[in-house]
Amino acid sequence: MTFTDTLPTPAPAGPSPLAIDLRGLHKSFGTVRAVDGIDLAVSPGEVVAFLGPNGAGKTTTIDMLLGLANPDQGSVSVLGLEPGRAIAEGRVSAVMQSGGLLKDLTVGETVELTASFFRSARSVPEVLTRAGIADIADRRVGKCSGGQQQRLRFALALLPDPDVIVLDEPTTGMDVEGRRDFWTALRADASRGRTILFATHYLEEADAYADRIVLVSRGKIVADGSAAQIKNLASGRIVSASLPDITPAQTAAVESLPGVQGVELRGDRILVRTSDSDGVARHLLTSTTASDVEITARGLEDAFLALTGDHAEADEATETTRSNA
Repeated sequence: MTFTDTLPTPAPAGPSPLAIDLRGLHKSFGTVRAVDGIDLAVSPGEVVAFLGPNGAGKTTTIDMLLGLANPDQGSVSVLGLEPGRAIAEGRVSAVMQSGGLLKDLTVGETVELTASFFRSARSVPEVLTRAGIADIADRRVGKCSGGQQQRLRFALALLPDPDVIVLDEPTTGMDVEGRRDFWTALRADASRGRTILFATHYLEEADAYADRIVLVSRGKIVADGSAAQIKNLASGRIVSASLPDITPAQTAAVESLPGVQGVELRGDRILVRTSDSDGVARHLLTSTTASDVEITARGLEDAFLALTGDHAEADEATETTRSNA
């Protein structure tokens, strides 16, 4: 006897929905246009840095992504769902800069209480270990450092085992080792398909850990690509050299060289941003007593400055990086 499989052949699965799909987003507050036509598509498993100066529209965009604000125009889709539904199903979590923690509870009690709000949640010991705070589970939240409280927020975000995590300044208050461990853990999550979108003032974090950088200025996306692609948008190189006791006349002579875009003095070193690095190096070596000349490509900070025109923000980011190095 011959048996024939009469079950219908399953239809081929369609393409997976985008993890994040923002189309034509606009949002104004009175006369202030915070978001002015943002389009952003993020695929599952991408790690995306969302950067921009203060007032660029980052926080407003994140609020709309999380369903905390409604766009005046445009649409928001997370994993093919409306944001509120995606969050209710535990498919999206967020780690914000502040708020949301009860100071009198212990770290462990906070995670246990939050876990009780979900129909299905990862185990408390698992997320405490994953966030690197299992050893302080009995400590009251009010006694935790800023970095430890950020790790606690990360543990809470991991409870529903989300497909998308949105992070706003996630490593604020962490020391260098803590930041490195945090990003190593997140990269491991991304390798298993979790999507991560983060905003940060630490430009070196975006450079080191993001697959893609989205740069926002005045409510618009002004650049979108890999760190290398973004850096390439800031043309030119930096020539630096040791030049103690440089005189104003020597500085003026360097500033007048063809292709020079800016000159900065840092202690005994001179830093020259230029589109003609060979010419600047030749001048320093033949017309001054400069030594230890170095020529480097311009970095993410330079691209940030060039594309947003916000020197104050880049200076703040640089100082933050130095103070936490």
